[in-house]
Amino acid sequence: MIELFYETDFEFSEPQKWIDWIVESMKNEGKNIEELNYIFCDDEYLLQINRQYLDHDYYTDVIGFDNSVGDDLMGDIFISVERITDNAIQNNVSFENELARVVIHGILHFAGYMDKDPEDKILMTSKEDYYLNTFSLLK
Repeated sequence: MIELFYETDFEFSEPQKWIDWIVESMKNEGKNIEELNYIFCDDEYLLQINRQYLDHDYYTDVIGFDNSVGDDLMGDIFISVERITDNAIQNNVSFENELARVVIHGILHFAGYMDKDPEDKILMTSKEDYYLNTFSLLK
């Protein structure tokens, strides 16, 4: 089950399409979504989480708290809509494209993909690109 929460003015116009895409993407990875919460917020909201739980004092686009067990994915993914907006402009892509990349990036971490070292980052980016190409709202 995937639930979407909004701590800002942003809301998906077609939330079920996003949910279906996430579920199908993770099925493709051999994973099952047990309980997943996406919380969309602003920079200050996510900064407070970053400070409180990770002891980091900087803005970020996504933070995930992974409670997965084996192939059953569970947890909370917080996404700053303000960071998505800024990143989209900086990367010269649409807001929807950047949002989709961050949405899938967060759950790919839960599926076991990392991005700290260069080889892992290449694999993560290729997975993001693959799933972005499967998302009908971006075509």
